[in-house]
Amino acid sequence: HGLMSTSEWTGVPLGTVVSEAGIKPDAAWVLAEGSDAAAMTRSLPLAEVMKEALLCYAQNGEALRPEQGYPVRLVIPGWEGNTCIKWLRRLKLGTAPFMTREETSRYTDLMPDGTARQFTFVMEAKSVITSPSGGQRIEPGFVEIRGLAWSGRGLVKMVEVSTDGGRTWQPAHLQEPVLPQCHTRFRFGWRWNGEEAILQSRCTDETGYVQPTKAVLVAARGVNSSYHYNAIQSWKMASDGKVTNVQV
Repeated sequence: HGLMSTSEWTGVPLGTVVSEAGIKPDAAWVLAEGSDAAAMTRSLPLAEVMKEALLCYAQNGEALRPEQGYPVRLVIPGWEGNTCIKWLRRLKLGTAPFMTREETSRYTDLMPDGTARQFTFVMEAKSVITSPSGGQRIEPGFVEIRGLAWSGRGLVKMVEVSTDGGRTWQPAHLQEPVLPQCHTRFRFGWRWNGEEAILQSRCTDETGYVQPTKAVLVAARGVNSSYHYNAIQSWKMASDGKVTNVQV
């Protein structure tokens, strides 16, 4: 999803390729086009992608695998995965967004006031507890709550954990290394007494942005923003130890 900690990417800076090809002064957007059956394409602001975007041909020391976009994939650190076009076959420059199918019908959010929130690129701060998680069964006693947090805006500064559905929060331990635009592991030691519990985590990044509750997110953006949903995730632990997904 555009975050770099789990992979080592090898490629050529997009800015180098575009500059060598030549840029007209009025070029402001670049269209990245994939060769998959859906012809996934995204309009991207040229000035921003010239900074860090890579045209990648290898991952973790080997050529890209087919499912990762062989032979070339666009990777933009900190940006949503849908901007990191796989099976890249063409880059086209223009003076304005190209208004392709996906970016108008999928990644555009209709806001409560009727306006459209369009061209959302940077991944907002989010975290999720990976253990305990859905489908697991936990025994009473000491439980290490573990998970991942991330933010496209930079460093994860803090992760908090709640075992009572968000009524109270405690700081979790961040596992090194903590790097900008990377997945950050967190841990929290908890002694479960066997009573029903709701587990949650929330992330704060270095800009001060705090991962919102679902209610806060819906109040700000309505209910038509599922493609950019980063609200707090809840796991319910029943008294028999079974863990399930719940909405709180």
